Amino acid sequence: MFSKRIWTIVSLMLVLVLAIAACAPKATPTAAAPAATEAPAAVEATEAPATEEAAAEPFIVGILTVGPITDNGWSTATYVGAQYAVDKIEGGELIYAENVNTASNPNTTAAQFAEQLLSRGANVIIFNSDDMKDGVTEFTAAHPDVPVLWLSGDFAWEDGERYQADMKSESDLMGEMEYGKMMAGCAAALTTKTGKVGFLGPLINDETRRLAAAAYLGADYCWTNIAKQTTPLDFKVVWIGMWFNIPGVTLDPSQVADTFFTDGYDVVISGIDSTEAVTEAKKFRDQGQDVYAVQYDYEKACDVAPDACLGAPYFNWGVMMLPVFQSVQDGTYTRQFVWGGPDWADINNLDTSVIGFKKSDGLSAENSALLDQFIAELAGGLNLWTGPLNYQDGSEFLADGVEATPQQIWYLPQLLEGMTGDSVAE
Repeated sequence: MFSKRIWTIVSLMLVLVLAIAACAPKATPTAAAPAATEAPAAVEATEAPATEEAAAEPFIVGILTVGPITDNGWSTATYVGAQYAVDKIEGGELIYAENVNTASNPNTTAAQFAEQLLSRGANVIIFNSDDMKDGVTEFTAAHPDVPVLWLSGDFAWEDGERYQADMKSESDLMGEMEYGKMMAGCAAALTTKTGKVGFLGPLINDETRRLAAAAYLGADYCWTNIAKQTTPLDFKVVWIGMWFNIPGVTLDPSQVADTFFTDGYDVVISGIDSTEAVTEAKKFRDQGQDVYAVQYDYEKACDVAPDACLGAPYFNWGVMMLPVFQSVQDGTYTRQFVWGGPDWADINNLDTSVIGFKKSDGLSAENSALLDQFIAELAGGLNLWTGPLNYQDGSEFLADGVEATPQQIWYLPQLLEGMTGDSVAE
């Protein structure tokens, strides 16, 4: 009986509450968010707040590297440079194909690798080696509207010997590594105690001849004018036959470096894409010999053996790549040939200088200061491509006081007098 009374009272109270709620004014309902499967109405897109921006269209850069992107040399430097530039592009993305060479991939061509990157949406294709000349030619013929960058190439150079007027979409980028090699040669000449400097070269072409010659010019200048030595410097070049070791195809760069060291060449300058020169120098140093190497291409190339390394002249590719990528993205791209040099205000400024020199622990404090003196002279206008200079065979290259033209440097046909080694492939 008590229980029935309670439930009767509760029921009456619920009825009263519902009646009051029904009489109360109703709030204006808010718009419900569309379900996940529903496309938002067009009017909603136009009414989005001004601070909200549509996602950027992807801008994809595809790069072909002649070696692995982890070689701590040329391929690493070009990949890192492309990544630097891509990171500064809205919607930028970098894709790549590595080991694009006939030894690693004998049944494919650089053009075929480029086609693969294009099929993955690449807006720009980068060929990173002079060895890819045929691939550049084939791909641009098939895709005349696709922007192509050829690193170390010269097809876009109107005053060059290989200018290709019909390749409208192809541009060439190269750093003035001649300056970097002069710095490498100077560091070697200041350090050697035997007066014997070895140059570990790749294959022989215009580029490698002029870079080896630049190293010699820097070494000879610093040997004579800064170290004040009166005996001739012994500067020997040995070519292995490719940018890196290919067992059974090239000379073994480790063995070539070892031979240099056992023959009394106490500094070896690397001109190849990998780190055998400094690795072998460390091995000899661990055995108690006072030898060193100078690395190449990549800023961190000496990191594998800092104490055995004097330093590394390196490329900073991103400085040249970024404006090209931006021009492609905004529709203003035009063909160009760029041979970019150091920012003499700070050669190691990664945002402004195409060429730098990263010193390593093997370079003494005294020689570091002397190298800085040499760099300051270059920054002040010192031109080592000034006669009198002869070719290796004794014929005249530059008469007394005559400065070389860019074409004479780029297409250097021989090594220089004072250098030992082959000028052409046998």
